[in-house]
Amino acid sequence: MKVLVLGSGGREHALAWKLRQSPRVTELYCAPGNGGICDESQCLNADMKSVDSMVELANRLQPDLTVIGPELPLMLGVVDEFTKRGWPVFGPTSAAARLESSKSFAKEFLQRYHIPTARYAICTRFDEVPEALKLFHTPVVVKADGLAAGKGVVIAKTKEEAAQVAGEMLSGSMLGEAGRRIVFEEFLDGEELSFLVMSDGERVVPLVAAQDHKRVGDGDTGPNTGGMGAYSTPNIVDDKMREWLVTHIAKPVVAGMAAEGAPYKGILYCGLMMTARGPMVLEFNCRFGDPETQPILMRLESDLVDALEAAVQGRASEGDFRWSTDSSVCVVLASEGYPGAYENGKKIEGIPAADEMTGVKVFHAGTSKRDGGYYTAGGRVLGVTARGPDLRSAVDLAYQAAGKIRFEGMHYRKDIAARGLKK
Repeated sequence: MKVLVLGSGGREHALAWKLRQSPRVTELYCAPGNGGICDESQCLNADMKSVDSMVELANRLQPDLTVIGPELPLMLGVVDEFTKRGWPVFGPTSAAARLESSKSFAKEFLQRYHIPTARYAICTRFDEVPEALKLFHTPVVVKADGLAAGKGVVIAKTKEEAAQVAGEMLSGSMLGEAGRRIVFEEFLDGEELSFLVMSDGERVVPLVAAQDHKRVGDGDTGPNTGGMGAYSTPNIVDDKMREWLVTHIAKPVVAGMAAEGAPYKGILYCGLMMTARGPMVLEFNCRFGDPETQPILMRLESDLVDALEAAVQGRASEGDFRWSTDSSVCVVLASEGYPGAYENGKKIEGIPAADEMTGVKVFHAGTSKRDGGYYTAGGRVLGVTARGPDLRSAVDLAYQAAGKIRFEGMHYRKDIAARGLKK
């Protein structure tokens, strides 16, 4: 079986690593890939901003399954184009991916189907901002409507700050077109949970849950990032809560999208806040999360190809995934300056020493490979991921492995999974 993965980050490396373990996979390709993915699969050129480029590649390869990693190709409609041609592809159509590509669409959808979420207001012009802000107490959350690579959310401590951020977003100076429409939301207090399900357009199958760490600094300080680490344990949600989340959030979303003529096939990532009022939807992603995919797939013991193929063919079932009772942790090693400006091309030392540790896998996020060595090529560089019989051992192992790696300006959080350890 010939499989193609589209994307170039840590999520795609984890997908390629897991897909390669399937005895059914005889050829594995990734486009454009990165320094580490090229060790797992054959990397080819393709432009993730061009549907034509991705279609041309698939036409040449004729893969038996294509797995879409990042959000941009989904928004651009690559699944629609592959489906038209009869090519098996895992991911939602452009219409279904609006749950991620438009925050305002997602909020209005949640309201239509009575799915719990924070109160909100939508603004398209700056003169609407003062009236909208009257509806909220501080802090208030300001979100760009469009895709912003995990950087389109600001938690404003004052209404003055919220108005300033809104103005910068709406003017296009902060995030370009992604911020031309904004969403204000009430600030929700609680613990975040990443709850992923797989859908075939009708049925819903939950994956194990994870918790992401969005802020750049220890103790959840500093600006938001694409994610500085994540962990997954068997008890992060119990069976009763998992069933509630499937029944009251995941299934209504899939049924609602089908009712609106945009059947949802693929991974639905529900970003939740577990509040005193109950679970509330913060956001949707229409693909595997990053860095949640790394610890989640470290716990997967069944064949990922079989599961993805079942969803594509409309026969998803509860038996598609088999999970380890171990815990897993991913610690992201980032470039100096991230999530702001950073320099590429720093030599990375110590990856083989970390990778050789039992229970450890170093997933590459932003790397290139030349002359047998690895170099930084992104803000998030590596996701050092470890699996152990309990959370403490997984955390200790991940940090021991991270300690073996060095590059100029490297920084990472020292408190990944601290909340889980407290429990």
